[in-house]
Amino acid sequence: MLKRAIISAGLYGSDLVRAHAWARFARGRGVILTFHHVRPPADEGFAPNRLLEIAPAFLETVLDTLDALGFDIVPLDAVPALLAGPEPERPFAVLTFDDGYRDNRDYAAPILAARGAPWTLFVTRDFALGRGRFWWRELEEAVRRSPRIRHDGLDLPARTDAEKARAFDTLYWRLRAGPEDALRSATHRLAEEAGVDVAALATGACLALDEIAALARDPLVTLGAHTLTHPMLAKHDVETARREIVESRAVLADATGREIRHLAYPVGDPGSAGPREFALAREAGFETAVTTRPGHLFAEHAGHLHALPRVSVNGLHQSAGALRALLSGLPLLAWNRGRRVVAP
Repeated sequence: MLKRAIISAGLYGSDLVRAHAWARFARGRGVILTFHHVRPPADEGFAPNRLLEIAPAFLETVLDTLDALGFDIVPLDAVPALLAGPEPERPFAVLTFDDGYRDNRDYAAPILAARGAPWTLFVTRDFALGRGRFWWRELEEAVRRSPRIRHDGLDLPARTDAEKARAFDTLYWRLRAGPEDALRSATHRLAEEAGVDVAALATGACLALDEIAALARDPLVTLGAHTLTHPMLAKHDVETARREIVESRAVLADATGREIRHLAYPVGDPGSAGPREFALAREAGFETAVTTRPGHLFAEHAGHLHALPRVSVNGLHQSAGALRALLSGLPLLAWNRGRRVVAP
């Protein structure tokens, strides 16, 4: 809760001083925006994964704000040339959607089509096959249904929404810090003990491969790979990481008949994707690969196309002011301590 308040204050302060109008040095040449779910909001008190979803109306606000601030919306294919060439007259924005959720087609695609806005959908094979592990949803449902959570010496009350939020955050970050196999085992056990149908969480959440192939016929849509099983790649041995990267590209190309030129690293933070993964993506022949490390794009990124930063459009901050602040680049510059480029 404190972290959320600090972020909100930073975003509000940046917008209040009109950072988008004067912080040109922080904005760079452009920005890659990250989205997950786009769907009507649910009326839920306890919703720890709400940061991963925005309302369709806010997607309209995003597009309006980009237009008002003079951004050109471009496909991901255009990024290498825009970084390597002369400084563009206007900043650019790329719209990327992770995981392949069905609501991206049902709610986001019509809005984007009406504006003629290109966008990229990053697809995880197992999610498209309906057999993926949404471990963050497993943990959410386990906490939702349990009055108390016990795991590895922890004994956390979870009766009220506030207690559930604290229990979720405590478990989430403890599990994220350890091996991924242990994380997935723990969330599966907790969910099953709480009576959650784990398999049902994956059923129908994402577009199937034939639906993705149909969507790929839209000239506004670029498809990208998001691995086979959505692992935190850096937590696994090199052969597993290589297979996840290489085979996900082949599966998606075979299913859709489209050339797959772009990769998104699952989770995408420094603990999930680093120099080894950047090299593997480059060796696999991807033109670009994107992280979730926050930041705008500068000319220097032309030499680091497999470690590109993105800016998350956070469902907890659905306001034009928060978006203007993020598009200014100023809050991101502070969070990154001034670092523009991730070293390979």
